[in-house]
Amino acid sequence: MAKAIMMQGTGSNVGKSLLVAGMARAFTNRGLSVAPFKPQNMSNNAAVTEDGGEIGRAQALQALACRRPTSIHMNPVLLKPETDIGSQVIVQGQRLTTSSARDYARLKPQLMTAVLDSFRQISATADLVIVEGAGSPAEVNLRSGDIANMGFAEAADVPVILIGDIDRGGVIAQIVGTHTVLSTEDNARIQGFTVNKFRGDPRLFDEGVTAITQHTGWHPLGVLPWFAEAWRLPAEDIMDLDSRNRTRDGALKIVVPRLGRIANFDDLDPLAAEPGITVEIIAPGRPLPGDAALVLIPGSKSTIADLELFRANGWDIDLKAHVRRGGHVLGLCGGYQMLGRGVSDPEGIEGRPGRTEGLGLLDIETVMKPGKRLALSQAHHIASGAPLSGYEIHLGQTSGPDCGRAWLTLGDRPEGAASADGLVRGCYLHGLFTSDAFRAAYLAEIGGISQPGYDAMVEQTLDALAAHIEAHMDLDAVLELAQEVRL
Repeated sequence: MAKAIMMQGTGSNVGKSLLVAGMARAFTNRGLSVAPFKPQNMSNNAAVTEDGGEIGRAQALQALACRRPTSIHMNPVLLKPETDIGSQVIVQGQRLTTSSARDYARLKPQLMTAVLDSFRQISATADLVIVEGAGSPAEVNLRSGDIANMGFAEAADVPVILIGDIDRGGVIAQIVGTHTVLSTEDNARIQGFTVNKFRGDPRLFDEGVTAITQHTGWHPLGVLPWFAEAWRLPAEDIMDLDSRNRTRDGALKIVVPRLGRIANFDDLDPLAAEPGITVEIIAPGRPLPGDAALVLIPGSKSTIADLELFRANGWDIDLKAHVRRGGHVLGLCGGYQMLGRGVSDPEGIEGRPGRTEGLGLLDIETVMKPGKRLALSQAHHIASGAPLSGYEIHLGQTSGPDCGRAWLTLGDRPEGAASADGLVRGCYLHGLFTSDAFRAAYLAEIGGISQPGYDAMVEQTLDALAAHIEAHMDLDAVLELAQEVRL
């Protein structure tokens, strides 16, 4: 019979996802069969699963930490923002609908059924399920109908550990304040707390731990020092990736315009990990730097809206100047679609029906059509013969003369397009840079040098994170607090 424990946070970005990944690897290294679970995630950084759906990228990393295949049941509800007020709702790996925040509340009873079903299925495969909450349970205005935090914990009868972030300051108030606003029933469900991201000697916070314990009655489970190697793991948020690279000074610069609906930017993680590469995220309002070797246009959840944003920032002018100087351009998925002559949306899948002029750097056209392609794919780089693997996750079909210069093969079919001079390329395959051989070949073409061993580095970092957590968190107590799943 599986046991389960839920990790909730005092707010967003307190380190829940990384902590769950590290705990998962630690318990896996102890010989347990471990599985991650997140009832509801909100992210456009998705992963395609082995069973043919999509989940949040953080849960894919946690599955890797557990040394098990990804599954749609690890993240049964994924919200993918399309506009400021609406999101695509993915349920058990497949698109259900697009919903406004107001209408989403009406869906929650239906979604809770799917969440509990997925939790049962995941629990049947593991000794221990580590559940990750979303945001904070202290948002008590969202408690009614909640499926992400205490609503799920109550429905599944799972005990909770609360995580506070000392790096942002006020961690005593974060944790004690959460205790103050929660109901008596929800407070009773929290069995312990941990303090994350401490800089310096954790013993300096002993009095703080005592104060939190006295105010809450919750069991202290450890003070976790800052984990300096976190930058080596795939970033969950584009802002995390940006902050990691601000001080890098690699010989070759890759710039990435930060699209409003940037999606599946995990393509950047292996590049950002290269010691000779600087990946610079360009915020709206800033020009594309003139000293870049490569401008990489990433995926987008709303290609047409982001294409309009690209022009509004003047990046289209910067990009053409970059190509005139002999600079390289790579468009991935939505970025690939933007590089063409135009993007047509006859059925209004992304908004108003019509056609939007593209950036005109590739002689291709894209037509948006219903039906999302989700696939894990094996490919080859034609120029070098290097094998690579990745995933496809897109709407739309692309064709045109420049597709005759495909630079990848997926199985027996050509993939991608290139300009006649080879400076501008695009494709639908995400995740291609995780392949050491391909990454080395591609970077050599644009004047860069690659260091092999990206996948091995991620594995080593997960083991280092597990050892870090073993040293500073009472994992034996966590196992004792975990409760048998009774659904």
